[in-house]
Amino acid sequence: MTNPTRCPWPTNGDALYEHYHDTEWGVPEYDDRALFEKLVLDGFQAGLSWRTILHKRENFREAFDGFDPEAIARWDEAKIEELLANPGIIRSRLKIEGARKNARAWLEVMEKESFSEWLWSYWGGIPVQTNLERIEDMPAKTPISEQMSKDLKKRGFTFCGPVIVYAFAQAVGMVNDHLTCCFRHGELS
Repeated sequence: MTNPTRCPWPTNGDALYEHYHDTEWGVPEYDDRALFEKLVLDGFQAGLSWRTILHKRENFREAFDGFDPEAIARWDEAKIEELLANPGIIRSRLKIEGARKNARAWLEVMEKESFSEWLWSYWGGIPVQTNLERIEDMPAKTPISEQMSKDLKKRGFTFCGPVIVYAFAQAVGMVNDHLTCCFRHGELS
């Protein structure tokens, strides 16, 4: 497809960012571990752009043991220090320790139920279809993301405020927030 009309946020002719928009953002994801990875990466995005995280995602995958929650939950101080010295990722002690905390919380959830089914239940189990015409109409958070955030925190997750949770929901297709002029909106409706 040459020069499709897409949402305005994948900017600057960044091929990786455009590919992410065109093939991944807003596509419903139901895999427990893939959802864990995306939630952790969205937590690392706090205060940064998704573009920054996207360009470091493969480095994160390598450094974070393929986002294996069992491995991350066992990280010791030596592993934390190793990660803090890794220039390929975001070197924030708070966020790295948060990833370990989230892995432990994920394991607790998975002992009782599917992480995917639990998260998707907030959105009725299927993608919510929006019909936004302008980027300015896109909310930063919603009552559902506020409740989901509160419940994630109750279960021990961190870096999961309502804005991060809404961005997560958009990215994993719980909400189809592609603008109506974007070629992906209709494809994902």
